[in-house]
Amino acid sequence: MKGDACTCCYSPDTGYLEVSQGQAAVVYKASSKPVLALAVFYHKQLWLSRARSPSLAESKQDSSDHADDGNEQEVIVIQDTGFTVKIQAPGIEPFDLQVSPQEMVQEIHQVLMDREDTCHRTCFSLQLDGNVLDNFAELKSIEGLQEGSLLKVVEEPYTVREARIHVRHIRDLLKSLDPSDAYNGVDCNSLSFLSVFTDGDLGDSGKRKKKGSELEQIDCTPPEHILPGSKERPLMPLQPQNKDWKPLQCLKVLTMSGWNPPPGNRKMHGDLMYLYVVTVEDRHVSITASTRGYYLNQSTTYTFNPKPANPSFLSHSLVELLIQISPAFKRNFTALQKKRVQRHPFERIATPFQVYSWTAPQMDHTMDCVRAEDAYTSRLGYEEHIPGQTREWNEELQTTRELPRKNLPERLLRERAIFKVHSDFAAAATRGAMAVIDGNVMAINPGEETRMQMFIWNNIFFSLGFDVRDHYRELGGDAAAHAAPTNDLNGVRAYSAVDVEGLYTLGTVVVDYRGYRVTAQSIIPGILEREQEQSVIYGSIDFGKTVVSHPKYLELLEKTSRPLKVQRHAVLNEKDVAVELYSSVECKGIIGNDSRHYILDLLRTFPPDLNFLPVEGEELSVESQKQGYPRQHRHRLACLRQELIEAFVEHRYLLFMKMAALQLMQQKANKDGKSVALPESITAEASPEVLEKAPEEADETIPGLAQAKELAETLAAEDGSDPKSREVVFNACKAVGSISNNSFDIRFNPDIFSPGVRFPEASAEDIRKQQQLLKDAAAFLVSCQIPSLRIGITELITRCAKHIFKTYLQGVELSALSAAVSHFLNCFLSSYPDAVAHLPADELVSRKKNRKRRNRVPGAGDNTAWANLTPSELWKSIGTEAHGYYHFTLQCESVDQAVEKYGLQKITLLREISVKAGIQILIKEYNFDSRHKPAFTEEDILNIFPVVKHVNPKASDAFHFFQSGQAKVQQGFLKEGCELINEALNLFNNVYGAMHVEICACLRLLARLNYIMGDHPEALSNQQKAVLMSERVLGIEHPNTIQEYMHLALYCFANGQLSTALKLLYRARYLMLLVCGEDHPEMALLDSNIGLVLHGVMEYDLSLRFLENALSINSKYHGPRSLKVALSHHLVARVYESKAEFRSALQHEKEGYTIYKNQVGEAHEKTKESSEYLKYLTQQAVALQRTMNEIYKNGSNASIVPLKFTAPSMASVLEQLNIINGIIFIPLSQKDLETLKVEVQRRQQLQDSGKSQAQQEGIALAPDDKLPVDD
Repeated sequence: MKGDACTCCYSPDTGYLEVSQGQAAVVYKASSKPVLALAVFYHKQLWLSRARSPSLAESKQDSSDHADDGNEQEVIVIQDTGFTVKIQAPGIEPFDLQVSPQEMVQEIHQVLMDREDTCHRTCFSLQLDGNVLDNFAELKSIEGLQEGSLLKVVEEPYTVREARIHVRHIRDLLKSLDPSDAYNGVDCNSLSFLSVFTDGDLGDSGKRKKKGSELEQIDCTPPEHILPGSKERPLMPLQPQNKDWKPLQCLKVLTMSGWNPPPGNRKMHGDLMYLYVVTVEDRHVSITASTRGYYLNQSTTYTFNPKPANPSFLSHSLVELLIQISPAFKRNFTALQKKRVQRHPFERIATPFQVYSWTAPQMDHTMDCVRAEDAYTSRLGYEEHIPGQTREWNEELQTTRELPRKNLPERLLRERAIFKVHSDFAAAATRGAMAVIDGNVMAINPGEETRMQMFIWNNIFFSLGFDVRDHYRELGGDAAAHAAPTNDLNGVRAYSAVDVEGLYTLGTVVVDYRGYRVTAQSIIPGILEREQEQSVIYGSIDFGKTVVSHPKYLELLEKTSRPLKVQRHAVLNEKDVAVELYSSVECKGIIGNDSRHYILDLLRTFPPDLNFLPVEGEELSVESQKQGYPRQHRHRLACLRQELIEAFVEHRYLLFMKMAALQLMQQKANKDGKSVALPESITAEASPEVLEKAPEEADETIPGLAQAKELAETLAAEDGSDPKSREVVFNACKAVGSISNNSFDIRFNPDIFSPGVRFPEASAEDIRKQQQLLKDAAAFLVSCQIPSLRIGITELITRCAKHIFKTYLQGVELSALSAAVSHFLNCFLSSYPDAVAHLPADELVSRKKNRKRRNRVPGAGDNTAWANLTPSELWKSIGTEAHGYYHFTLQCESVDQAVEKYGLQKITLLREISVKAGIQILIKEYNFDSRHKPAFTEEDILNIFPVVKHVNPKASDAFHFFQSGQAKVQQGFLKEGCELINEALNLFNNVYGAMHVEICACLRLLARLNYIMGDHPEALSNQQKAVLMSERVLGIEHPNTIQEYMHLALYCFANGQLSTALKLLYRARYLMLLVCGEDHPEMALLDSNIGLVLHGVMEYDLSLRFLENALSINSKYHGPRSLKVALSHHLVARVYESKAEFRSALQHEKEGYTIYKNQVGEAHEKTKESSEYLKYLTQQAVALQRTMNEIYKNGSNASIVPLKFTAPSMASVLEQLNIINGIIFIPLSQKDLETLKVEVQRRQQLQDSGKSQAQQEGIALAPDDKLPVDD
């Protein structure tokens, strides 16, 4: 919302609610029912309480294709004027609180539960003139509530539920700074370390601390390990010590007493439950939670005496009681709450999906009654507001999709509900999958072999990734069975994104855990009561041998065919009868007992990749054959990714437009009696390979082609009444393989080359065209897409190691897991040649017990075979896997050879294998290179986490606003673009809650726009949020997080916070060294940033080290003649000038000048600037030489003209920082600006044509007299 409007973001996973007004934000913790109602209310309020802006209405009309024309009228404008009420709580002075008429009473409850002085209260009511206010009433509906009204906080009697909520809330307050949940990967907690490096500098608006701009106070020295050329790669700095995390121990123990539940006679005295507490002073007390509050009783560990102690210290709040009996609790709890409220809200709001850390320190395992209760009550299967009820996941997932979506408020509510249920389902499915693999869930077919067992837990169906009953025998057996779930999930994602009303997919989550792949799915009502043959009314259950169809499914799937590029086609069933399909034959249609039309088994949603599917009698394109394709893969389910299909279709669309344009030009030339030299290959019968080369050639040789393309664009949109126009479109369609003769429409038949699938004779010609189209797509992949990628050896090696590790773990018992994982890591990464697994004797159990356990757990075979692995065997297997799976020959037989040959880092290999396989290791310095002892022991392995893949529901309207905002920015309308991006941010918040990767992208772009428009403090504030969010939702060392740190450093520098800017850049460089090493093209940009800032603070020698490294990397990856290298030379020359080393400065600037002259010509502005700078340097060098000569000649009597050695100005450093980070301000006249805007707008419309994808950042035109351009 605009201005200081109030926003509310609710995170359902933990019940946290963030309410923000302007820059201030408060996070509340709530029970689920009130906040769900509150979240629903805020969806409504978001659109009712806001005055519409022209940009909002315009964008809504442009961007949302769901809404009817009249929807704009449904947004009602209500003036939301806030007012102030007084709150009087027991024991503290009354205070004022700003409220809004649209708020609910429940929100005031949340404010009080988060405030430092009232946070210990949970069970209370708010009263106005003695009347209790309804929690879910809007304030405007309460009679007599007005400006200055006094609301009293009145303590209410407890129930067992309220007492439990109170204890859980107090526990949350005590653990509010404890990072153990983040390290353990529970409750959607995750790590963030930004505050360690900003040290409070940023504040709310970037103005809190200005002392950093004073140069003498800045410590610029980087740690030794991040200096260019350093080979040291320590692990400990990854998770620096946060001083706020130093334990402020308030209690030693707070847990449920063993005397629970109260006996009947005590219930009648008001006893609800008993607690056991050990204070920091080591006082052991037993506490009764009663309807009146909490008091000490006389029970001990072995004696039950529930009578009140003397004194009993009866208090309504547990905190008030503990303050009276423990001075240390009073002191530390107060300090803890002060620190808690000072933390940024984004550091404590839960993420929508769990993020796991691959490293963790050794944490003390403390008593925690709430954690213990959660672990043993399967809390994920239950909700507090429906006690004892297991969730009906399928019904919830499908019901949310059926919610109305006619207007924007309805769509917001629907998408919010869909996202909440999906995130809950993913969490429950993950927990269930882990329970299945750990052997804690009973199979529904316990008599079967363990590989074939299936499970139901919490209304979710679980199956293992093995080839059950030879189902995938013809497709690759177990390898195909392992690949099928991810293919199926991709299909579910695709159909969910299309979101056709009346067509339903299953909730699907794929979990890799302890070497096993588990597919978790919601259950179709009635599916377990009948045989599959009876259920399937569309598709095939035997890969095409028997096929059936259904008119309703054809009607529904037809709506998905255009967006998914699927062609309608006929296949023959077992009776040789043609059956119409709009999908692959494996796609099954089942009508559930709830009368919904479900589709499942979507593993062939996208067409096969012929590069990995040799077909007898078929040849691929010349390009494919030259590169050794087709190659035999270990399974036959290799599919083209959806992104590739989109890229291929867009590529063909460009060919289509060029083809039509060229023919139009030929027609016009013939009409005028002129001749146009078209390339000989441009004919209607041209092959796609020829076409792909010819139009590029035509672009360069034929004048006026751009105008002809615009004409072709118009032509393609017309009805085609002109015969000549029809002929042009017909020829272009035929040339690019369109399924329509009068419009561009490319679709694929996913059953082409599928084994066992037969097609009718009548469609032979269409099948031939489809086969050719598939070959073209395969050729496009290897000739156009792949050449732009580099082979990542680290990625290749760690993927191969992961494949081997998967099988390795399947034979390991739970009791030997840490020993097995540490042994594998030693074989993979340690230079120690004789890595031997040591299994402690007490962990070896009898063979008889082993056999029993193997029957329960999916693992089978000899459970100690893993111990026989050796480093040489493992690396030999990695080489074999690299050749077999990736057709790449690794020229190494050990980790040391790999490091030497390919310039890899062991720490990077460790990170990659840990992240991919879900391993968590102890954070410490590992000696990988010792030849006398292994690097890892079993104590170094802390945990194994699941690796989870799931559907990511999208906020469609928010995304449309985001795209519209980007388009406005690219057209030069920065202010309007900024407003639209702000609208998108609000919508994203309403759908996703406060934490999401798309919100992160939104904040990043907003920060960039703020910066370009000169609002540096606001840029700093938004970018700080982007960094925090990236750390929390992606990970502390994710590549995106590194980039966010770099952007934040730029804005810190612009705000005069030089010390913080350097700390952030040093952090970014450390993370990049850890993730990919120094030899990476992005390192040049980072080092240029560091070098420039160091230059600005006059650390010239340090600056040169970083800038010269950037120059070296740019030369390596972009070539010695690139413009990036020229800029690097200039930056180095500037530092040498500051050091008065003019000879070196001249040498570098001459290099830069030569590059500019050769690349852009002498008349170019850059060349002229370089030439002027060369003249200046020459003058300075001459002046210096004269001075030196004078000194040599006349000694101390010399009359010396003082030389100008000036430190670079902050403005000049900032200008260079902007340039290297892609923000270039070009002075323009108003006329130039208008002309440029019109041109950019015309090109944008031409480029879009309904096909352009959203870009994260692009050209940005400033509103007045400057033009910032992204480089």
